[in-house]
Amino acid sequence: MSTTLIKGGTVVSATGRVAADVLVDGARIVAVLEPGSTALGHDLASTVDAVIDATGKYVIPGGIDAHTHMQLPFGGTFASDTFETGTAAAAWGGTTSIIDFAVQRTGEKVQDGLAHWHELAAGNCHVDYGFHQIIGGVDEDSLAALPKLIDEGITSFKMFMAYPGVFYSDDAQILKAMQISADTGLMTMMHAENGPVIDVLAEQLVKQGKIEPYYHGIARAWQAEEEATHRAIMLSHLTGAPLYVVHVSAKQAVAQLATARDNGQNVFGETCPQYLYMSLEEQLGAMSDEWGGFEGAKYVCSTPLRSREEGHQDHMWQALRTNDLQMVSTDHCPFCMKDQKELGKGDFRAIPNGIGSIEHRMDLMYQGVVTGQITLERWVELTSTTPARMFGLYGTKGVIQPGADADIVVYDPNGHTSIGVDKTHHMNMDHSAWEGYEIDGHVDVVISRGTVLVSDGEFHGTKGHGSFLKRGLSQYLI
Repeated sequence: MSTTLIKGGTVVSATGRVAADVLVDGARIVAVLEPGSTALGHDLASTVDAVIDATGKYVIPGGIDAHTHMQLPFGGTFASDTFETGTAAAAWGGTTSIIDFAVQRTGEKVQDGLAHWHELAAGNCHVDYGFHQIIGGVDEDSLAALPKLIDEGITSFKMFMAYPGVFYSDDAQILKAMQISADTGLMTMMHAENGPVIDVLAEQLVKQGKIEPYYHGIARAWQAEEEATHRAIMLSHLTGAPLYVVHVSAKQAVAQLATARDNGQNVFGETCPQYLYMSLEEQLGAMSDEWGGFEGAKYVCSTPLRSREEGHQDHMWQALRTNDLQMVSTDHCPFCMKDQKELGKGDFRAIPNGIGSIEHRMDLMYQGVVTGQITLERWVELTSTTPARMFGLYGTKGVIQPGADADIVVYDPNGHTSIGVDKTHHMNMDHSAWEGYEIDGHVDVVISRGTVLVSDGEFHGTKGHGSFLKRGLSQYLI
């Protein structure tokens, strides 16, 4: 095993920052020391195999993106990033672990869906990976399979209150699954939108000739998100199940979560970078000739972008500061414009839903530090430490301390990152919703379990380095 000393940097955790050197032995962190310390009896820099100079830079735990969709089947196509391309892009952006979603649909067996996702990921990932389990067909067989997931290291499952005919679960099905969640400690994750209402609104808009991508967000009105969020919270309260609401985009949904948390419920929420930075108004204005006036399709995701005039974006930042929202994931579900997003030309309902962001999350959230939206410590907490605690990885992941995996990012606050397909883009997409964004910082070095994946602007990772993460139960519950 080789040894590495990361020296001269500022180690940032969720609780503070300190000038310190970090000693890595093999795949683990073995010491965090005062700069230049000889506590181990010698000058470490002269005895280790490699030294990384982090002077003037931040040393942070590797990012954990707890919501990704590699190769997800959706809308007659598949998410364009494979586990190979998507995890390479993650590494470029300072993310060293992902939690993706194994899929089970109506009529399918949970075990078969999980086995298929293991086949897709095994031997193909550049960074470590785990799975949540999508339960898209709630029946006696899938309910019986839920408790057995814990032994597989899968301690969370996702349900949908949207997409009737695809993933949708009704209230009775959700209740039954949540009862198991309450009994076992499994985390119930919820896509909280009123799908039947959305489908009616979307059909009415199309009949009125309103077919452009912008109307995707109009059909998925914030009232549908707030109502479903409230309903999920009530079912969680009734059963005692912990609840994690994914991709929260409406300030009214945040208010429902905040009230539940104030009442002592184990209710949590994440948002995504697009809901912090992008808006419906910008989607409406995206009518350039590059994609034949269809450019707004690159912003189509669910939940949708919200109106800036109504203040949703500012409220998301506020909720992150106040811990009414606990995490920022990407919901990375990329589709190319050509032959994928373009399936929805003439009917926004056929546009595959998703934005590619896995490469940019750490940078975009750091820009929030630069602009004063969040602190440096909160940046680390939102992107690494809380994901580890929420999903049963803390201690091994999400922290720089002896015994933890050596998942480390050296981040340069004096660097600069220009986001663009022809600049810093490694995702398997022909466009970027983040084209033209400028970041006042730069990912310099990325280390996964002691192995350098990125340094000096070069990629050193290897396919198959990433290992499956068997997760414990959530460490965030009260």
